[in-house]
Amino acid sequence: MTTPADRSRRGRDARRRVPRSGHGLWLPSLDRADPVAVLERQGRDRLPELLPIRYGRMTASPFAFLRGSAAVMAADLAAQPHTGLTVQLCGDAHLLNFGLYASPERALLFDVNDFDETFPGPFEWDVKRLAVSVAVAARENGHPEPKVRRAALETAAAYRTAMRRLARLGELAVWYERIDAEQLLFLARSARHRDRVRASLTRARRRTSLQALGRLTEVVDGRRRIIQDPPLLQAAGASDSAALRKIFSDYRSTLSEDRRLLLDRYRFVDAARKVVGVGSVGLRCFVVLLAGRDADDPLFLQIKEARKSVLEDHLPTGPYGHAGHRVVAGQRLLQAAGDIFLGWMTGPQGRAFYWRQLRDMKASADVAGMGAADLLAYARLCGTALARAHARSGDRVALAGYLGGADTFERAVAEFALAYAEQNAADHAALSAAVAAGVVTAAPDV
Repeated sequence: MTTPADRSRRGRDARRRVPRSGHGLWLPSLDRADPVAVLERQGRDRLPELLPIRYGRMTASPFAFLRGSAAVMAADLAAQPHTGLTVQLCGDAHLLNFGLYASPERALLFDVNDFDETFPGPFEWDVKRLAVSVAVAARENGHPEPKVRRAALETAAAYRTAMRRLARLGELAVWYERIDAEQLLFLARSARHRDRVRASLTRARRRTSLQALGRLTEVVDGRRRIIQDPPLLQAAGASDSAALRKIFSDYRSTLSEDRRLLLDRYRFVDAARKVVGVGSVGLRCFVVLLAGRDADDPLFLQIKEARKSVLEDHLPTGPYGHAGHRVVAGQRLLQAAGDIFLGWMTGPQGRAFYWRQLRDMKASADVAGMGAADLLAYARLCGTALARAHARSGDRVALAGYLGGADTFERAVAEFALAYAEQNAADHAALSAAVAAGVVTAAPDV
């Protein structure tokens, strides 16, 4: 039987492959792909009429570019030596992919909340992407360089500290670990920030399907319909609506028996195509309105196309052949509590999709409005949440053994974050130049 000491030794042995100080190096490879070309390849099988929205959103700022360029950074990380300490990666662990959501017991939790790129891989890829996003956000907010560095360093330090704590806990204790949203109040450094946090928690608790019914729908000729806001939200065509009804039963089969019984108590009312996010723009995405006991008992589900993870070209084959199944399984592994309607299925033309609730007390932080102290506290929280997620799927004892008790790892990650933030700024400038030259078309402010 492998002992905790054996597992810890395995982690320390990984330092021979990649010393902790080695994580600080960032030098683009000589054959580094043009970032604009990477983005254009991603767009080849997306809805072409929506691609200008994607580019318009990505050119808005370096942070917006980072949000949409997970494929670019994945290739850059893959070109470097890695530890071989595998976890279920989020795959796109930037600051805005953490946030609030409701557990099935209706507790408000803080956790990772985006899984489109989830895939098994080296733990440090997520940590580095998160630290880079902190550095990019801090610079955009005008924070002085020493505070930018400290925020990136504390992100990785919080990850290391949390992982070492989790390594000492039993299996069930780690599995049941969660971050209650009320803990955010204790992180706020000022009364003003605590007031903002309280307001965010209140807004999140109100973000339910019932609230969405009033905001997203109207009654037309006596029938409830989703309000149109093209091109961001527009009616699903007849063929799309028919396909959604047809594949509903396939999705239903991926739920547990009790969830199927619950879902069967709802009836299909309407559907619309929706544009979401930054990097996801151009993927096929729909919202479906269902009604339960009566018209005032709504359920909104989101159906989103799942593609091959941006990590898959750089790592061994994963355990799931269906992209929707990969997303759902990754979310269930990483999140402390899961959406009860999370499921997947195959749609028209063999495209993979996954389903989840559209609104279930979900909310993200206003990173752009954070001062240096508040961003630092939020970065630590995200680093802690990421460690909790990784500890569920990876060998937390080996990870703790690798990370060790010194600050070597976080100092190196901070160096990488600052250097890669410069690379991200250059890549953002390259996309902006391509738009100005007419190489790609961008629709700003959409």
